[in-house]
Amino acid sequence: MKLRGRVVLFVGLAALPFAVLAQEKANAQQERGNHFNDPFLQVTSAMPGCPVPEGPMFTQQQVRAEAHVRAQHGGSCFRSGRCRLPNSYLYDKEIIPRMVSYLQQDGRFNNTSVWVLGERRLVTLMGCVQSQEQSRAMEQAVMLVDDVMGVVNYLSVGTTSKSKYGVAAVESKTAR
Repeated sequence: MKLRGRVVLFVGLAALPFAVLAQEKANAQQERGNHFNDPFLQVTSAMPGCPVPEGPMFTQQQVRAEAHVRAQHGGSCFRSGRCRLPNSYLYDKEIIPRMVSYLQQDGRFNNTSVWVLGERRLVTLMGCVQSQEQSRAMEQAVMLVDDVMGVVNYLSVGTTSKSKYGVAAVESKTAR
């Protein structure tokens, strides 16, 4: 009888490293990050309390599911001669810095808190503005930037309304 208990204990302990590895693998697949390096930048920061967007966060599983589609976007445009780059995502690293510079130098948006995300030549605006008119003006300004195909406007008037985008998790500031 005592031997049986020891065998079960031994088998249980032997399986422990595999259980730990399986859990680590599951955790790694759930870790989220900007694995596609989509440009995501803060343009302005004048409205304290504006909800900070989460940004382009993907798990490894989501990356694998999305990779093929991303590889093909813009290919037909390039092959037909209408586009200079073979993939829509390649434009984003050029568009976003130019657009940020343009919006910051414009002067009409200095009293806002806005973040931008570039994805497939589409610019997503997230954050807080002072008025609906300012929101429309920013959207129109972004459309003036070369290579931008469209704008997704998730801007909110003020800082108290519910955000139209995923909000970044608030990190605990307690001492450890």
